[in-house]
Amino acid sequence: MTETTTAQAPETVTAGATETEMSRERDGEEEEKIRRQKKLEEALEAKSLRRIMSAYLNYPEAAEEDLKKWERSYRKLSPAHKALVPHYALKFQRLRRCISTNSYFIFNMLQSFEPPIDLSQDLDGYEDSNLDFAPHEKYILDERHDSSCQPTLTNNSTHEEESKSMHDSELQKKDTNDPPPKNHSDDARNNDERYDCDGDHLNHDHGNAHDWLDPSLQTHVPLVDVDKVRCIIRNIVRDWAAEGQRERDQCYKPILDELDSLFPDRQKKSTPPSCLVPGAGLGRLALEISCLGFISQGNEFSYYMMICSSFILNYAQVLNEWTIYPWIHSNCNSLSDNDQLRPVSIPDIHPASAGITEGFSMCGGDFVEVYNESCQAGMWDAVVTCFFIDTAHNIIEYIETISKILKDGGVWINLGPLLYHFADTYGHDNEMSIELSLEDVKRVASQYGFEIEKDRTIETTYTTNPRSMMQNRYYAAFWTMRKKCAITT
Repeated sequence: MTETTTAQAPETVTAGATETEMSRERDGEEEEKIRRQKKLEEALEAKSLRRIMSAYLNYPEAAEEDLKKWERSYRKLSPAHKALVPHYALKFQRLRRCISTNSYFIFNMLQSFEPPIDLSQDLDGYEDSNLDFAPHEKYILDERHDSSCQPTLTNNSTHEEESKSMHDSELQKKDTNDPPPKNHSDDARNNDERYDCDGDHLNHDHGNAHDWLDPSLQTHVPLVDVDKVRCIIRNIVRDWAAEGQRERDQCYKPILDELDSLFPDRQKKSTPPSCLVPGAGLGRLALEISCLGFISQGNEFSYYMMICSSFILNYAQVLNEWTIYPWIHSNCNSLSDNDQLRPVSIPDIHPASAGITEGFSMCGGDFVEVYNESCQAGMWDAVVTCFFIDTAHNIIEYIETISKILKDGGVWINLGPLLYHFADTYGHDNEMSIELSLEDVKRVASQYGFEIEKDRTIETTYTTNPRSMMQNRYYAAFWTMRKKCAITT
């Protein structure tokens, strides 16, 4: 009996050791999988961001191609017909100067941008991976609201996810010893005829040119990507130009007035009320809410938007510092050439001197992913959504998240249409798009504890040229809902 026990003991030890080694091996494999997942996600984000940077950098070339197309059409006219529009040749020259001025702004903007990730990462070793956690492709710029920016909805669309991580950016305070601020509008007008759109001719007010601006690192991108850059230029007018005041009065003022009336004693509080603005775009609404006396945070998913908002919020030094020409990219519905080629000065206010409340910030990342964290539950006194809720794959998930992050008794103020961004996405069998009617949206909201306090329709436009012969108008839903307080027993 004793011999039998002695003979079996080593086997038991060996089996135990083998099981431990197998467990360690499994743990090691899991750690390696997580590491590869993180590296893959970072590489995908770097690839997407490089593509976005290239879209900005390809703007002058794409604009020049459009201009050459217009010139070719003009050259096909008979001499008699050319004689009827003799100013056209001069118009083309003016257009080139406008393109150059826009490019001057874009490249200065890119110079100020500090990428949150290493852009040298690539997908070598991952392209053939069977990992199922790669970020899913999605449309990531709010362009369907802009009638001039129609996304290409084909099987060839490759709009990749831009940002999964959270990047906070607060307004930088200007040092009193800084050199006097410089107005670049005159610089652009003086230099636009000779300005060369490459990395060697950038304005260096914000430091040395980044390596990723090296032309050798730029890639060719589809024209649909450059269209998004043009869309951004129009959004700048909406948020940061005097010409956009009418749209801001239509869309932002009702929201600001409602917040002002709902929190009348906020200045007397030791801690200001907090307000989250998902889909903050270029940041003007979030900043205006901060100036009202709220701890305001804008949330934006699109790097196209975040690059531009960071530049204006953090680097603008004086009023009307920059000049852009937002309406030059289409010859349609223009009352005159002067209307089409008119300059717009930005910004119409100096963000850092606007009277913001301490704690104002912009947060980059997907709304649901960032704010579904447990630390966000019940953290916000107000959530403001403007032209945002129809950007969802699943609008119910948006409503659920808004309910989760609001305090009991907190308010949700919404203004916008239901032009669902993924409704016409073809070629993506796994693409999800839940397209509820307004009636259903309100019914779902009630199931998540919301009660409607105010509800009306507001007529408005979105990034519309106010002097265009075509004006697309929305009859946007505008409501205030309050999250019911939990019943305690």
